Amino acid sequence: MRAARFYGPGRPLVIEDVPRPRPGPGEVVVKVKAAGVCHTELHFLEGVLNLGVVPVTLGHEIAGVVEEVGPGVEEPKPGDRVLVYYYVGCGKCRFCLRGEENLCESPRAEYGFITDGGYAEYIKVPARNAVRLPDNITFEQAAPIGCSVTTAIHATRRARPEVGEYVAVYGVGAVGFALIQYNKLIGAKVIAIGRSERKLQLAEELGADYVINARSEDVVERALEITDGRGVDVVYELVGIRETMDNSLRMLAKRGRLVLIGYWRDKLEANPLDLVVKEATITASVGNTLEELVEAVRLVSEGKVKVVVDRVAGLGEINNELERLRRGEVVGRVVINPEI
Repeated sequence: MRAARFYGPGRPLVIEDVPRPRPGPGEVVVKVKAAGVCHTELHFLEGVLNLGVVPVTLGHEIAGVVEEVGPGVEEPKPGDRVLVYYYVGCGKCRFCLRGEENLCESPRAEYGFITDGGYAEYIKVPARNAVRLPDNITFEQAAPIGCSVTTAIHATRRARPEVGEYVAVYGVGAVGFALIQYNKLIGAKVIAIGRSERKLQLAEELGADYVINARSEDVVERALEITDGRGVDVVYELVGIRETMDNSLRMLAKRGRLVLIGYWRDKLEANPLDLVVKEATITASVGNTLEELVEAVRLVSEGKVKVVVDRVAGLGEINNELERLRRGEVVGRVVINPEI
């Protein structure tokens, strides 16, 4: 089968033939119908994220059809439409025992990171990692749910915004769009911050109460103006560069929460005094739990969260689409269909 393989930073992904996986006990093989293109893949290519595993097939937002099941598998069945949960924990550590496989201390697999992922025609996963998809969600809509929508849910639960609080979504990509919608469901007042008029317009359409264009406005000054000088209660930081992290800290309200989601090579610098006098909190969010994936599927199926798909491309176009993502041209998610 064909797969897009990562051989190290600074090199494009290589499309090559690899053996098709076969299911073992408790496993299923999924024929991939859609795989989302996330900024994480750029971090691999640029060397920002290096997990020391090469070669490996990237892609962690994966939707498809169960092709084959291994011994002992009763559900799902061949032909079922599924979305893949990309963590497989050890099942024994303190985090796994409370359903937080995203923090597992000895993960058995992490698809698209340390284990072959979804930029391929087929993928093998434990049966429990194949979450059934409702018929009203297309594969192209489903794949980005696996990271962009679930990341938004997990980060929001880390922040715990309350009804009427001001939250800022700093970076309006696929995760940002999901954060806007999920925080509006909670009852927060949402400020979307970005540098693209097209993306900010879509942010408003998805429910943002205010938008700030970082190209033409002073982000901190405008955020303080919107909040009548009190500051923002929650900032979801999706960019991870010095400027955005500094601005995020400066706009925080008393007892504000800064949630780090995006990252780059830049370091966060904070004066402890500034945090102390505000009783502000800095925390972070990574990935999601299986329960949050199930919740994300429900929200999309019920029409409460919309998935924004930029375009669908073939596996052979993966490097071109990663370049478009790097240049900031993608609105939402590009989805790879290995059958094209």
